[in-house]
Amino acid sequence: MTIRNESDLRTVLDRAVSQVQVTDIHTHTYPADFGKLLLWGIDELLTYHYLAAETLRWTDVPYDTYWSMTKQQQADLIWQVLFIDNTPYSEACRGVLTVLEKLGLDTGKRDLESYRSYFASMKVEDYIDKVFETAGVKEIVMTNDPFDDLEFLVWERGGGRTDTRFKAALRVDPLLNSWSAAGRRLRAWGYEVEADITGKTIEEVRRFLRDQIDLMGALYLAVSLPPSFRYPEDSERGRLIENCILPVCLEKGIPFVMMIGVRKLVNPDLKLAGDAVGKSDIDTVLNLCAAYPRNKFMVTMLARENQHELCVAARKFRNLMVFGCWWYLNNPSLIEEMTRMRLELLGSSFIPQHSDARVLDQLIYKWTHSRKIIGEVLFNKYSDLMATGWLPEASEIERDVDKLFFGNFQTFLQRELP
Repeated sequence: MTIRNESDLRTVLDRAVSQVQVTDIHTHTYPADFGKLLLWGIDELLTYHYLAAETLRWTDVPYDTYWSMTKQQQADLIWQVLFIDNTPYSEACRGVLTVLEKLGLDTGKRDLESYRSYFASMKVEDYIDKVFETAGVKEIVMTNDPFDDLEFLVWERGGGRTDTRFKAALRVDPLLNSWSAAGRRLRAWGYEVEADITGKTIEEVRRFLRDQIDLMGALYLAVSLPPSFRYPEDSERGRLIENCILPVCLEKGIPFVMMIGVRKLVNPDLKLAGDAVGKSDIDTVLNLCAAYPRNKFMVTMLARENQHELCVAARKFRNLMVFGCWWYLNNPSLIEEMTRMRLELLGSSFIPQHSDARVLDQLIYKWTHSRKIIGEVLFNKYSDLMATGWLPEASEIERDVDKLFFGNFQTFLQRELP
């Protein structure tokens, strides 16, 4: 079917975007066998760190008092402050309401206890199914940190692979950002590492990475990095990346995923909510892509100011895949701006979004909101093409949507670079 007018374009595109089954390439959520690591339900939604920080702007409640509250007490406070005493304009607040509405709950009642009753009636395994169906997500990639004691136990007892919709990604923040502490853990696990990143240590860290990738079936290896990160870098982190991370990624044929730009705990009193953003150096990405052309890199950057440079970098290196609107960029105005810019510079050769969901339910609102924004940008771009006389086929639109929402990730994972 050839699309000849904007009315037909709207119908075909809306159908394609609403029906596509998403691969969410980066989340912090887990299947049921991960126990307490799986967060879900209204109280977890309300106490998400975005909303905690927003609430503590409005109140005089001391930080220590807030953190000493029970989860339900924190949720009560946040509901009262952000949803009753104030209008819930923020994207994080709107997200909670979108989840409730998509689950068939009446947000107009503003009845927190009735929402709690709904979630209390759900069995976790059934609720996971419902969230995936409602969000239109077919599979997600977890964040799997072997240095986390709770997660370590899951993998040790053979868990982590019972629900095949949840894919693993090996997270190595402690290894790269806190080598002394990570080295002690590796020694306790039987890896003969030393304080210096020398021959024996390099081989043992490589062995550890191979073991964890194989144990988890990890699709990629990932790290969150500060804006001060540089490459080349004469540091433990730099030597580990050069001598351990990149060789093992190349050997295993998996990407090295870098999320760059987070400034940790600028306000320690806010705990997880206390991180901020900083502009990073794009030369770091350029240097890595140029020095290791056979390695695959996936990069997202936290500062808005880095987005144009990152797009230009991706134009120059086929081993670089730009992805997502991370953390503070996950707001409608910025998602629209970034998606439009990426289409204009990269065509469809990028991954427009990931949810970064820490609470399972967030899959619903993040993909509901992102589908609408991405779909609208695509509508404008197809309209621009049609104005030149280039008339798209319905099958071409469906192909493009599939690439953006799951295909580009799968192709990049499978691609072998010459």
